[in-house]
Amino acid sequence: MRAGRLLSMLILLQMRGRLSAEALAAEFEVSVRTIYRDIDQLSAAGVPVYAERGRNGGFALHEGYRTRLTGFTPAEAEALLLAGVGDAASALGVGAEAAAAQLKLLASLPQDAGASAQQVAQRFHIDPIGWYARAESIDLLPTLAGAVWRNRRIRIRYESWKEVVNRDLDPLGLVLKGGLWYLVAAARGKARTYRVANIQKLDVLEAQARAPTRFDLARYWKTWAADFEARLLSGRARVKLSPLGFRLLRDTSPAAAEAARQSQRASKPEGWIEADIPVEEVAYAARQMLRLGAEATVLGPPELRAAVAGEAARVAGLYAKPKGRRRAH
Repeated sequence: MRAGRLLSMLILLQMRGRLSAEALAAEFEVSVRTIYRDIDQLSAAGVPVYAERGRNGGFALHEGYRTRLTGFTPAEAEALLLAGVGDAASALGVGAEAAAAQLKLLASLPQDAGASAQQVAQRFHIDPIGWYARAESIDLLPTLAGAVWRNRRIRIRYESWKEVVNRDLDPLGLVLKGGLWYLVAAARGKARTYRVANIQKLDVLEAQARAPTRFDLARYWKTWAADFEARLLSGRARVKLSPLGFRLLRDTSPAAAEAARQSQRASKPEGWIEADIPVEEVAYAARQMLRLGAEATVLGPPELRAAVAGEAARVAGLYAKPKGRRRAH
């Protein structure tokens, strides 16, 4: 642990120049006293580090000194591709390795290139979680990630929409979609998708996993996601939207809003449009349309129009003014 911290400290001083003991202590979450001991260790090892006193003082390396100790450990190499994905690396259990890999990568670049890469990292941040949503807390995710990376078969107990099932799977990859984690795994040689949060139990087996021939995770996910959306939004509805209604639809269902934009035709009152949009099954679609309030009207099909009217009537009934009780004489 200490050797890794000494190496990281050396790389930080090489990249950033002068750093105070307090800044180093905050960086590595140790005491200032520990930092002074670490600096003594670096000096004893022949590293030309010196201290400058004063308000803007701190520790620095002699000009021209550059370490060549930038080799990656296996764990850091595994984490490198995840180093820029916000909290994803931490969720997968490789947050510390990802941070160390970033430092080593920057230190191994030429001086100007390293500065540019660091500027990019400081100015761009990826947050895959939607507004008003929270990332799923999945305790087994690091273990699952290890099985995926090490190509080990797994046995899971999985809660599907219909029932709880047990499956032996060949894990092929993990996908983070809208803040939700999905496992892509082969069952009897065919790739399938599983919501990680629905995995109730996970056992990593000794057997090696086998991937389907020429399997490509990115290509599979693109095809599967498009097919999933098509199956989910298999119905069609004709609606009338106000300008505000269209904006609300865009916020709640971008796919439906895009379909409305492409199929729109002018309607009355002025500014309103009629359009055809994809919807889910009737009961769910009725509740989705009610989210648009009086800024949208369902014109068809009749069963969806009736479902919206029925749901609206039930909501109105909840807010109906109760009849006053007669006073007893």
